[in-house]
Amino acid sequence: MLTVFGLTTLFTSCKSSRSNASDKTGVKYNDPYNGGLQINRKIQEAPGPGLVAIEGGTFVMGGSLNEDLGYTHDNLKRRVTIASFYIDETEVSNADWLEYLTWISNNFPQDARLYYEALPDSLVWRNPLSYNEPYVNLYLRHPSFQDYPVVGVTWEQANAYCLWRTDRVNEHILRQRGILADYKSVYEQGSETRTGQAFNTDIYLDGQFQGEGIDGKKMPKDNRIGAEKDAKRIVRMEDGILKQPYRLPTEAEWEYAALGLIGNTYDGNIETARTYPWNGLGVRDASRGNQGRMLANFKITSGNNMGVAGDLNDGGDITVPVKSYLPNDFGLYNMAGNVNEWVADVYRELSYEDFEDFNPFRGHVFTNKLHERGKLSLAKDKYGRPIQVPAKAPRKQSWEELQASTVADPNATTYDYDVRGFKDEAQGELYGKATLVNDKSRVYKGGSWNDRAYWLNPATRRFMQQDESNAMTGFRCAMTMVGNNTFVNR
Repeated sequence: MLTVFGLTTLFTSCKSSRSNASDKTGVKYNDPYNGGLQINRKIQEAPGPGLVAIEGGTFVMGGSLNEDLGYTHDNLKRRVTIASFYIDETEVSNADWLEYLTWISNNFPQDARLYYEALPDSLVWRNPLSYNEPYVNLYLRHPSFQDYPVVGVTWEQANAYCLWRTDRVNEHILRQRGILADYKSVYEQGSETRTGQAFNTDIYLDGQFQGEGIDGKKMPKDNRIGAEKDAKRIVRMEDGILKQPYRLPTEAEWEYAALGLIGNTYDGNIETARTYPWNGLGVRDASRGNQGRMLANFKITSGNNMGVAGDLNDGGDITVPVKSYLPNDFGLYNMAGNVNEWVADVYRELSYEDFEDFNPFRGHVFTNKLHERGKLSLAKDKYGRPIQVPAKAPRKQSWEELQASTVADPNATTYDYDVRGFKDEAQGELYGKATLVNDKSRVYKGGSWNDRAYWLNPATRRFMQQDESNAMTGFRCAMTMVGNNTFVNR
């Protein structure tokens, strides 16, 4: 199995030519007497916790689909390019979700609604003609299932988890570095000061999360003109310390990562195509010692979920731990089987006709952060998160346009910010009559413990409403890779 490209040399190609002064003016950076512009030349981009780097490239999306049993023709072949990105090594597990729930109960103990809406729907296990009732109470919380993938999670809940994870990762980075007060100090302040003071990355960068009891002892030095001697400041995005947001992968990113064609690439050519995240047309291991064993957790035949006692095959009656089976050539586990996985895209049968050929995606709803009226600071909701409002324009407005729109109605918009159905001729009033597809229909991929082998093909795609869930669907997070994300000039 090939390993992903090394991060130690990934973003260093131009460092030798960089100086600590402007190439265009000669003015020295990080000097408090000449303007105070602070440029960090020592940043080396690295993935956030749990993520694996995926080197981008071109591939034929839909090309692994060698049969179309449903005759849906919804993923016809087209060549696209995927930018390098990060994706979780494994599916999000029950232990990961319990961490999320525990954080909510600790920080907002009086907010029963917030906790309730974050709970997975454990009733997805309930079946009138199957004795699955034990899983209703045990699957999420019993320690024997802690490393199993979380299920019963809607697309909306998965996105909320991504937002929460972004803030917890960045908060942890700042506390570990001493830029924010350490966990022990915060704990000793008492629950009264902790409640309602949850860290949010955007609010922190806006300068609204600082002060006594919050600031750490190792904040960066403030080199602005006029700053007091030994003055400190908050971390800025320009410092390169904070991570970019966690999010769901796009459908194209997920399919590209699942195939793992980096293992079959030689001298700029993909020499062998794949039907699954491994080589060959079958679903059994051909290697000596494991010959005949299933390479994923899926429903082998009707009535056969796991094999015969004494010599089990895939061994998964339902789900299995998230690090079961061999990873693919990108180092990713269970990109086929175990649970289906939510991706970010809105489902359309003919999306392949509309997609851009670079980073294809359908599902944009463009929003802006709301500023408090008459102020530069961001408006916050009761959880300390920035309030999002519909985008007012596709491009940066002129100053006059901005002032006119703000004075007339700060919430007014003359721009269609919801473009999930962009170039789509589908009629919304037909939903539930002639079609089950609408702007809340989201794609999931990968096949599950209760699916046949056909759905293990990364090109297959199905959809479900974004507020629905089942016992066969979970998710993993992704993150955009920033900076020089190729081997250019290596």
